[in-house]
Amino acid sequence: MTIWEELTSKKPFFALAPMEDVTDTAFRQVILRAARPDVFFTEFMNVNGFCHPAGRTNVARRLKYQPSEQPIIAQVWGSDPEKFTETATELAKMGFAGIDINMGCPDKAVVRAGGGSALIKNPALAADIIAAIKASCSQPISVKTRLGYSSIDEWQAWPSHLLQQDLACLTVHLRTKKEMSKVPAHHELIPEIIKLRDELAPETKLVINGDIADRAAGNELAHKHPGIDGIMIGRGVFANPFCFEQTPQHHSREELIDLLVYHLDKFDEEKCRAASPKFDPLKRFFKIYINNFPGASDLRAKLMQAKNTTEVRDILDTWINQK
Repeated sequence: MTIWEELTSKKPFFALAPMEDVTDTAFRQVILRAARPDVFFTEFMNVNGFCHPAGRTNVARRLKYQPSEQPIIAQVWGSDPEKFTETATELAKMGFAGIDINMGCPDKAVVRAGGGSALIKNPALAADIIAAIKASCSQPISVKTRLGYSSIDEWQAWPSHLLQQDLACLTVHLRTKKEMSKVPAHHELIPEIIKLRDELAPETKLVINGDIADRAAGNELAHKHPGIDGIMIGRGVFANPFCFEQTPQHHSREELIDLLVYHLDKFDEEKCRAASPKFDPLKRFFKIYINNFPGASDLRAKLMQAKNTTEVRDILDTWINQK
């Protein structure tokens, strides 16, 4: 059985969305501690960089994971089928449960390079990329994409094309590239997307992404639309790092601060390894933990001035001791 077939025993299964400079191994371990999803994805990795000797060290850090994070899917992006072939061959040796192709990222640099959501406008190349990976490894192949590029009216043609590529799983973020995250996700299209999948590729697992806050909301959506196989949560984790817990609970500020300290520990562990992550990107996580309690905004402002994890710990200790 492939990972996607195994996951359907938990239908709906839950996944943490791959997010650039967010869902690295340190943060995935934080989510493991808070409340585990059923499957993880790596941050997306550029196959061109991975295949270039000078760039491999930099981009390969995105593939780092701990055994406790299994099952984990490697997500990759690019526009050169040959580079995907070379990359997939290596990924197959690294123990990933599957390979996911990013065909939905709206980032301008990614689109200019012909990857991400640019592939929505180049369906022939998208098919060539999928075929190239299939020919080079035995891992199940999945795609994460959006409804279309510019118009919501594109939603039928593009997913239809992907469903005809014999994918193990298709994740649909319910917005177009142009919409970014500026409009509500188009949940109203879920019944039609399920119908399309059932007609064209009933064996392909369907995962829905977009404006799903937590496991409870995902379960409600899946109950309403039983054709959904999985739920992917992205930005919801910023509002609630415990979003995957089976039963929603109130979490105290002490629990949140403890989780932040755990994140600092995991960050430092990675810094001592070859990855050596930079400190400043860590600051984007502070709002996850330091939020919705008296004095949170002032504490967060102080933390933003820190230059390393030692200073963050000192600020937290001082704040706690004053309470």
